[in-house]
Amino acid sequence: MTLTIVKAERGFHLNAECLVAARLDEVFDFFSNATNLERLTPPLIRFEVLTPAPITMREGLLIDYKLRIRGVPMRWQSEITAWQPQGYFVDEQRRGPYSFWRHQHRFEAAGDQTRVIDDVYYGVPGGALVHTLLVRRDVQKIFAYRQQTLEQLFPAASSLQP
Repeated sequence: MTLTIVKAERGFHLNAECLVAARLDEVFDFFSNATNLERLTPPLIRFEVLTPAPITMREGLLIDYKLRIRGVPMRWQSEITAWQPQGYFVDEQRRGPYSFWRHQHRFEAAGDQTRVIDDVYYGVPGGALVHTLLVRRDVQKIFAYRQQTLEQLFPAASSLQP
């Protein structure tokens, strides 16, 4: 499992990768169910999907959530801006706590396992100082939790070799 955050041309770029012990179709099906995002988010954030189920993932879909960041309740809306079954999808924040947020979820078959790759480009109000003092650590914890949870949901994953 790897997780890095670097300064990008505009904002920041997070890259997280892990290898899970499940076939590509199983992993993609799991991610295709938007309510599973609740399972992949740390409990402290109290993340909840507000859009009524069933949610049929597709380009142009808007999904509403509520969550807490450092105890402060917030609303978030994302739009699925790209949808390629068994390959990738992209969600972009339309309303929420970030200046901008673009998250590409990619999936690659690796034998009987699947490599899950998250590329997130984001900006924060207050810029680099707020990012360094508050946001970076929170985003790292959220994605580390996500990777650990995926490995628990799909047991026997091996470490991703760089």
